[in-house]
Amino acid sequence: MSASSPPTVGIVGAGFAGSEAAWQLARRGLRAVLYEMRPGRQTEAHRTGWCAELVCSNSFKSRNPENAHGLLKAEMACQGSLVIEVAHACDVPAGQALAVDRDRFAAALTERLAAHPRIELRREEVGALEPLLARHAAVIVATGPLTSPALSAELTRLAGVEALAFYDAIAPTVLADSIDRTVAFAASRYDKGEADYLNCPFTREQYLAFVAAVAEAETVPLHDFESLRPFEGCLPIEVMVARGPLTLAHGPLKPVGLVDPRTGRRPFAAVQLRQENRAATLYSLVGCQTKMTWPAQRRVLRMIPGLERAEFARLGSLHRNTFLDAPRLLDRELALRGRPEITFAGQITGVEGYMESAATGLYAAKRVAARLQGRALPLPSVETMIGGLVRYLCETPSAHFQPMNANFGLVDPPPERMGRREKRAFLARRALAEIARLERLEGLSGPEREAGAEVVAAGDPDGAGRATAGAWDA
Repeated sequence: MSASSPPTVGIVGAGFAGSEAAWQLARRGLRAVLYEMRPGRQTEAHRTGWCAELVCSNSFKSRNPENAHGLLKAEMACQGSLVIEVAHACDVPAGQALAVDRDRFAAALTERLAAHPRIELRREEVGALEPLLARHAAVIVATGPLTSPALSAELTRLAGVEALAFYDAIAPTVLADSIDRTVAFAASRYDKGEADYLNCPFTREQYLAFVAAVAEAETVPLHDFESLRPFEGCLPIEVMVARGPLTLAHGPLKPVGLVDPRTGRRPFAAVQLRQENRAATLYSLVGCQTKMTWPAQRRVLRMIPGLERAEFARLGSLHRNTFLDAPRLLDRELALRGRPEITFAGQITGVEGYMESAATGLYAAKRVAARLQGRALPLPSVETMIGGLVRYLCETPSAHFQPMNANFGLVDPPPERMGRREKRAFLARRALAEIARLERLEGLSGPEREAGAEVVAAGDPDGAGRATAGAWDA
């Protein structure tokens, strides 16, 4: 590399975090080499070679910045996120949520990355980091929760401690034309947004029979793994049923805000179906992640009212996820303690969720770029959702560390007591004003500023909130 050439950064993994990191590095004038082992070597959950392939739900959760998930997306949009831009271009109806046509989204994002002159997409597996460090100024490890065995062993050797592990379950998907529309009805809970969900209503007797069948169903054996440690935000329905027969009715199958048009009453419980693609030919069973065997799934899930003749485009599955003990291993830059040239991003750090993964990729890329370019870059305040996530990763006691989604418990509270709605509006305005301030301090300009990545107008917290919220209203 000549003295005038921009430094290169090697990124391991082209999922949400790695893809976003590559884009952000390129925006800042650096070259990114994005290493992805798929499709040559697949994981337990992926099926294509596209970047940022969705393996679970097609929903990125709320669009509203006064919701924690919506605020995280708004913060990312203010920072020129590629993931957010492509998601809006490929969205499908989902009420107040931002959901996408999964294939169009991944294909479009891959195309954008491959077309960028400062991004190289290299299809090869990485089993060791030292060879990458010999040819790149820095490395970002963004392999996600399905890190290959070779790299997992390398990370264990490098870190000197064992990585943690948990299991994640994928919800089934059914063909739209196999749903009985005389039973399933369109509605969103509490009439929020459009009636974008289909709801399969249970009577008490139907629900208890369903729960009993789930409890008795055969499940997939864990084979070589000794224990099941599921993530609390994505529990298989078998795990929830084992906690009590009404757990599902008070959890993902809660019928609050729904009225069955056949009876004029609230059902005892209800399974919600969410549109999976723009053509509305596929629907996923919200909250019905499962590790039942496939024959058991076909039998038990057809006990759901309206799905008696369901045809399954994808059955549920269980896969092993791996993540680091981030509080022990990572600093506030998300770099390995004592090895600033090695940074981590995505679910391997201990965040959970598509947008949380992409947000840490964005964050890590900004920190790496600033270090390589000799720029001072303030850490984001814990008044922001991104700052709150990073604080959680770095400061949570290891004994209690578990993958975490975006939530308002991660950010500092308002200086005085407020009502719930007033509080969330305040937190959103404050966070977006802080993100706008940090963007001004970084001061990207000229060729480093990509079209469409302008930040919220300076100096007006109320204006910042309005400017951003306008783009996120459902």
